[in-house]
Amino acid sequence: MNIRSLTRGDGVVIGAAVLLFIASFLDTFGGDGDDIPNAWDNLGLVMSMYIAGIAGAALIVVSRALPQPPKVAGLDLGQFGVALTIFAAWTSFWTIIDPMGAFDNVFSGLGSREPDTGAGLILGLIAALLLAAAAVATPLVPALKGALVPAARPAAPQPYGAQPPGGYGYPGAPQQASFGGQPQPGQPGQQPFPGQPQGQPTAPAAGDFSPFWFAVPVARPLFAEDGSPSPIAELAPGTWYLAVEQRGQALVAQTQDGRRGVLQDTSGIQRG
Repeated sequence: MNIRSLTRGDGVVIGAAVLLFIASFLDTFGGDGDDIPNAWDNLGLVMSMYIAGIAGAALIVVSRALPQPPKVAGLDLGQFGVALTIFAAWTSFWTIIDPMGAFDNVFSGLGSREPDTGAGLILGLIAALLLAAAAVATPLVPALKGALVPAARPAAPQPYGAQPPGGYGYPGAPQQASFGGQPQPGQPGQQPFPGQPQGQPTAPAAGDFSPFWFAVPVARPLFAEDGSPSPIAELAPGTWYLAVEQRGQALVAQTQDGRRGVLQDTSGIQRG
């Protein structure tokens, strides 16, 4: 699961679900007695309004965090979760219009006197409406589609072949001596290969391209450089990758574990 793939809208969904959970323990009706019920005293109410909303929020968040969310009855987890949040908001709306209908047995001795609506139903309605609105609006509103946890910027883009902070082990970095103390190619003190001018790099950058750090807005596949249609890795939002070469509109990217591949969809990438 990738927490950095969560959006601001998902943060609103999580906050509304927490508020809905708190509301389920508050009094459903106003009063001074000790026997005032809350949502957990009525199984139908707590399951259809509170638990349904919380379960919908959990499914939405899990579907965002998983690279390939499973499907339920032909719908992915996110769509199923949105449907549950709408159902919870619908139930909360009609419950607050006729709150006594859910507790006829509890208040059967009150006669014509009806108690005031309690904080549990009021706060539950607010939380359920906020939850459903955030679940529906997140894919549509650009402000809600921003990353909930922004990616940490690197100090500065480093040239290809330099070791980045934290040590990703990119190819081209100075290699450690092999067994026996012989330096590896590219290590200081190594003699150049025949025909190679002294002091020239082994792989100069093509054209005026300069390697740079970048992050993708959504998960995108990284394909092999030989043109194979099967992805070799998936670039995740919130993680910085090193672009080492440009091929038309595509980029050759370096992952943190040292794999290189072609990023065909470069729209919306964030440069470091």
